[in-house]
Amino acid sequence: MKSVECGIGYRALVALSATAIATVGGAMTAGAARAQVAYGSYVGIGAAAGLTKDAATGQGGSLQGVLAGRYRFLTAPISLRAQAFLFGNDFAVVPTVSYDVPLTWNMDAYLGAGISLPGGSGATVVGNKTAFVLQPGIDYMFPNSNLVAFGNAIFAFDAYRGSGNMAISVQGGMGIQF
Repeated sequence: MKSVECGIGYRALVALSATAIATVGGAMTAGAARAQVAYGSYVGIGAAAGLTKDAATGQGGSLQGVLAGRYRFLTAPISLRAQAFLFGNDFAVVPTVSYDVPLTWNMDAYLGAGISLPGGSGATVVGNKTAFVLQPGIDYMFPNSNLVAFGNAIFAFDAYRGSGNMAISVQGGMGIQF
């Protein structure tokens, strides 16, 4: 115990002990309030709608399913996000890094930047060629549950082969926090 006291100091040990006692005591109290913060990692499923089409071919602007995931770093307001657009003959994956801003204790807004990686022979909701993307969005954590509602837009710059048009899509769905 003396090595611990010397290493972190007597006051720090007392503060740490008091915090531990208060935390354990608070957890054992019946009906203790449980705060839920808007920051959490999740996986979810939803739908995506393409709002634009390739001017040269008329492809795009379709509906696709979306699998979404978020990994939240607890020490910084940054998250790693990924969305996979599926169903039909074409697919795309959009990984992004986002800066998260809390709006309330159970809701946050974010702006992500990343890249779209489409596959298949036609156009997806995010175009048909690799492109830089910006992704503004919002996450809402339902109180007293692990459910999350998410919604965002993707702006994929120079996303269509041949025309260079921007692809814009909106998506939303429900997820489960982990």
